[in-house]
Amino acid sequence: MENRLFDVTALGELLIDFTENGASSQGNPLLEANPGGAPCNVLAMLKKLGKKTAFIGKVGKDMFGEQLRKAVDEVGIDTRNLVTDEEVHTTLAFVHTYPDGDRDFSFYRNPGADMMLTKDEVQEDLIRNSRIFHFGTLSSTHEGVREATRHAIEIAKDAGCIITFDPNLRPPLWKSLDDARAEIEYGMTKCDVLKISDNEVEFLFGTTDYDKGAALIREKYNIPLVLITMGKDGSRAYYKDLRVEAAPFLQSNTIETTGAGDTFCASSLNYVLEHGLDGLTEENLSELLTFANAAASLITTRKGALRVMPSRQEVLDFIAASGR
Repeated sequence: MENRLFDVTALGELLIDFTENGASSQGNPLLEANPGGAPCNVLAMLKKLGKKTAFIGKVGKDMFGEQLRKAVDEVGIDTRNLVTDEEVHTTLAFVHTYPDGDRDFSFYRNPGADMMLTKDEVQEDLIRNSRIFHFGTLSSTHEGVREATRHAIEIAKDAGCIITFDPNLRPPLWKSLDDARAEIEYGMTKCDVLKISDNEVEFLFGTTDYDKGAALIREKYNIPLVLITMGKDGSRAYYKDLRVEAAPFLQSNTIETTGAGDTFCASSLNYVLEHGLDGLTEENLSELLTFANAAASLITTRKGALRVMPSRQEVLDFIAASGR
């Protein structure tokens, strides 16, 4: 598996995040069209860390689709399986940022091109030539793309890929939250590494006791490595009988949290690529979480995510400057 063409291939949504960027002379909000979508954010950070990445997804034949293809190419992600839909427009998300950097989303996706990916459009060889296959749940909100996602997961399983999963719950995109819960549960039956947020644990299990949530996940789904992100409270890793927690890197110049979870996820996958999933120690997990927390903190000080991921040296210097 070490000699495969790609380190990570991800399947999922690629869209435009319209983020607030000041106001016009008339007092109207100015919006910046940032390339977005969790899977490509993850791949962009992995690429910045020196890994070979590829993306499977779909955009519209419109100005935003062209912008996205150009941006993904520009950061060095392989786009041979980025399909263009001739009829359906690229998905758009409008992001409202609150004073503390948290966000609210409004989606224009009824339908959006990312939903239109079909099973037949998935290039199987791309997945078979990857060490890790990564996915989320936004590619399972509708029947056709759900079939494509599940097909890709089975190819990855058959090829012996490490399978990694980030639910990335966005309630407005689901017909019902029961559907969302079912797809998250499906993803957890398939993955070797789960990156899940505190609010997603609350959604699934109705508890803010994240140790209890992690225990339920591991008992039911037997996932080797479970990573829980807790925003301003840092993150935790659960592996065999180990539970490791790492403090956050809080900054006064945080602008927005867009891409923070994706940056954390990518940094964690990078650690798995470099160290494997066997025999991880408490020291390994602490190192993984510290780097991932620091990288996520850095991205919160920048507008957008995909084009502005920090380098490995930037993250290491930041950790050193923080005295950690």
